[in-house]
Order: sequence, then C-alpha cells, then structure tokens
Amino acid sequence: MKFRTLAIHSGNHPLEHQGAVMTPIYQTSTFAFRGVNRPGPFEYSRSANPTRQVLETCLASLEGGTAGFAFATGMAAETTVLMMFEAGDTVLVHNDLYGGTHRLFERVLRGKGITARYVDLRAAGDAAFTPDVKAVWIESPTNPLMNLVDLEAVAAMAHRHGAIAICDNTFLTPYFQRPLDLGVDVVVHSTTKYINGHSDVVGGAVVVKNPALAEKIGFLQNAMGTCAGPQDCFLVLRGIKTLAVRMEEHNRNALEIARWLSGHPQVAAVLHPGLETHPQHALARKQMRGYGGTFSFRLTGGQDAVFRMLDNVRLFTVAESLGGVESLIEHPVTMTHASLPAEVLERMGITPDLIRISVGIEDLEDLLADLDAALAMV
Repeated sequence: MKFRTLAIHSGNHPLEHQGAVMTPIYQTSTFAFRGVNRPGPFEYSRSANPTRQVLETCLASLEGGTAGFAFATGMAAETTVLMMFEAGDTVLVHNDLYGGTHRLFERVLRGKGITARYVDLRAAGDAAFTPDVKAVWIESPTNPLMNLVDLEAVAAMAHRHGAIAICDNTFLTPYFQRPLDLGVDVVVHSTTKYINGHSDVVGGAVVVKNPALAEKIGFLQNAMGTCAGPQDCFLVLRGIKTLAVRMEEHNRNALEIARWLSGHPQVAAVLHPGLETHPQHALARKQMRGYGGTFSFRLTGGQDAVFRMLDNVRLFTVAESLGGVESLIEHPVTMTHASLPAEVLERMGITPDLIRISVGIEDLEDLLADLDAALAMV
C-alpha cells in the first residue's frame, strides 16, 4: 500500500476491536489472564497496550521499518535509545542540534560516562570514528539552522567502523524522508510535532529494521517505563491519518514564505533547503521528497528587530514547538535553545538575529500579510 493508505489503515484491524473503525482507547493498566500461566496477548500496559500497538505498527510501516516504539515524549524516546550505550562509549553528534538533546548529552549522560563528541558531519571523515565511537547522532535538517547531513554517506561510514547511525527525522517525517532506506539504523521522532500535528499531545517514537536493535529498545522501553499512554497514542493515531495532506500544505506554504522573505529588505538570510540559494539544495533534492514546514531566517536589525517583530505578529503565535496546523514563531536563543551556554550557541551559529517559524496550513495570503505587517513595525 502507498503512504496515504498506510497512514490510515496500517495496524488498524476493526474486527480485532469489536468492529470499531477507529482504534479504541484501552484505558486499562492490566489485562486478565486466561488461566493460571495462560496470559493473553496483553498482560500489563507498560509492556504492551492494544492502542499503543496499533500506533507502533503504523509508525513502523510509514518509516519502512520492522518495529516501532511509542514513547511518552520525544526526549523519552531519545533517552531510551541512548541507554543502549555504556560508560566509556562515545557518540559522534552533529554539532548543530536541538537544545534539549544537547542538554541530555551534556548534563545527564556525560555524568554517566557516555560521551558526546561534536563534529561537523557534513565534512567529517573516517578519522572521526575512533574505537570508542559506538554511534553517530544525526539531525537532518538540523534544528534550527536547517543544515543537512548526507544520511547515506554517514551511515555507510558508521557501519565501516562498527557503529550505528541514529537520525532524528522529526522535521520531515517519513512522508518527506525515510532514513532507514538510506542505511540509517534507528529513526527517532518527537511525535508531538508533525506526526500528531495538532499541538495537543506530547510523544516520541523510535523505528528500526534490525531485530537485535528492536529487542534492545523493546526491553529498555519496558524496563524504564518510558512508553506512551493509550490516550496519547489515540491522539497521535488520529493525527497521523492526515499526515500526508498536512505535510503537502506545510511544505507549499513554507516554501512560498521563504521565497517572499528572501526578497524582503529587513531579512538578511533565509535558511530553507528548498531554496536554490541553500548550500545543500542538491542534497535536499537527492534524499528528501519535500522540505517540510519549518525553517529559519535572520533579520538585519539583530535581536532588537527580532523582538519587535515577535511583538507584532497576530496570526503567527509566539510559542515553542512546531509542526501543528497553526503557524508558530520563536526566537531560538531565548526560547528553544536557551538551555545552551552562550559559547555553544555561538559555535553552532545560533545567533540573536535568528528566528524560527513553523508554517501552518492557514491561507497563504493571510500568513504573508501577518509577516509583512510585523516586519513593517521593525
């Protein structure tokens, strides 16, 4: 079946749920045994739950994997994956990434002996893979600078050195990019974002192809208790059914707005891989089917101009997160990446003049009018 069909039907078999067309919410903590030493297909909702199982099956189908796992948050998904490693292990991390992931590596895992070594994966070669490197952590596109990593090349390089490749695919979803098809071993998502798409739930996901990795992650999910609850799984399942149509609208609106901003006198740069001016536009066309709805741009007037613009938007909502049907706008330095030290922000290139927007599916003319009015106040 094709993507749009899978998004609606994968994992959902009404006759297994009393004929319910929509997967019910199995709001129960435990399940009755059929007799002594005769458990049914489900025993305890931390280990498995019918609502969660349908979502996990659907996620695996969409990413082209064999096993999916749904988590309470995106950070719970990341933490569970990283618990596969031990003290003394090193993870190569692309040096431009989400602030929460950086915080996890630096303020939690480093104290446990798991080291993150930051490199530019756009240029790193085999020499970066020393014997202690067990994995490479990729965001592509990166948050918020929209840099791309050649997934196929980096995954192949990792495998040559006995490491695995992990990719955060939150920005594009499997509709626009399927890292497992390019050799990546583990795909991570914040399902809070585009996969759910309605800003009403937090969640995470992991998808793999390799059975050994699936066994490890499944064990850790159960042992650590990081799984998603049935209500949240139901909401994500409901959102995922419209993923394809939403992503098309996000993509179309965002690309048009990026082109419009490129010609605005108050805008110093637009960071969008769909623009021919993006230094990795050719790579984007190679490994992505679309560009998503989130991107960043810089204002000529610096942080003062950014604050004036954010104070004057009316349709765009000043808020963290992304991927909902409504348009959001934020200042990474003081919002999503505020947990990073100033020297790290500077090294990454996340500067005070930077704005990140998540373009929703509202009417394009209304979105442009709102940005135009806000920029006029700058």
